[in-house]
Amino acid sequence: MIEFKNVSVSFKQDKQIFAAVNDANFKIKKGEIFGIAGSSGAGKSTLLRTINLLQTVSSGQIFVDGENVTNYKKTQLRILRRNIGMIFQHFNLARNLTVYQNIAFVLKAAGKSKSETDARISELLGLVNLSDKKNSYPANLSGGEKQRVAIARALANDAKILLCDEPTSALDLETTSSILGLLKDLNKKFGITIVIITHELDVIKGICNRCAVMNKGSVVEIGDVYAVFTKPREAFTRQLLSHTNHFSLPKEILDKMEGPIIRLTFKGDNANNPILYYTANAFQIGFNILLGKIEYINGLPLGILYVQLIGEADTLKLAIDYLAENTADLEVINHGL
Repeated sequence: MIEFKNVSVSFKQDKQIFAAVNDANFKIKKGEIFGIAGSSGAGKSTLLRTINLLQTVSSGQIFVDGENVTNYKKTQLRILRRNIGMIFQHFNLARNLTVYQNIAFVLKAAGKSKSETDARISELLGLVNLSDKKNSYPANLSGGEKQRVAIARALANDAKILLCDEPTSALDLETTSSILGLLKDLNKKFGITIVIITHELDVIKGICNRCAVMNKGSVVEIGDVYAVFTKPREAFTRQLLSHTNHFSLPKEILDKMEGPIIRLTFKGDNANNPILYYTANAFQIGFNILLGKIEYINGLPLGILYVQLIGEADTLKLAIDYLAENTADLEVINHGL
């Protein structure tokens, strides 16, 4: 659907050449939700904007539906952009226009008649659950409602691709969840290809099928979201994920505990196995669960559990070895033996 071939983007900055994107090479499949993650200044927005040529490339090629669009001009470019919707962090709605008028502007530019425009806007507002806000102005809408209007506007011309530039950064957690749910529903209903860039890794986990990680203009890792989050290959990805995966016991609690404390990580199928039950029965030891969580990424579980072990020293050592063999990862936090 979308392919980057040796794509680089450079800017002249203080008489020096700055590489915003450096030799990007990967494909985004038709109908998938693809995320691009990275910290500020990584080149995410620049790369996203090359897809609809809001940002020209310094070298390399962009393919959309098998067509090389890198040098599109005028009519070709207008048709390309008509098929690619875009939503932004701060919504980009015209404040002096109603919800209806904000969407109608796009349809009129595409040459739609008044009756076609009315019918399409009614359909779009129904899709984003804003039928009652047709005559409202942006100032009277919540942040989530503004983003829903922006989504409706982006889809007005039956876009096949939706580019999302930090679409939830200005929203609270509940509203973010609502907007991500809407995007997932639209993807499922219409098969629209969605490309979303964000520094919020929970957004990537919550909505994307695959993702790329960028650092200093380069794509350093790419793959299935579950694989990237549970088994990152690159040091930068591990560092980036450490900020979202930070989950630990306070030192004050650790200092009070006696006996070994372990941190268990469960991934995939083994997350559903009653391994603590099996271990307790096999080695006649006890467990005191101190802290735990489980989350699902693309329907697959990832669990972390902090456990205090209770029993005889020799038996506990055997139990720890058994747990290490039957979980994704085991770390002894406090030996206590």
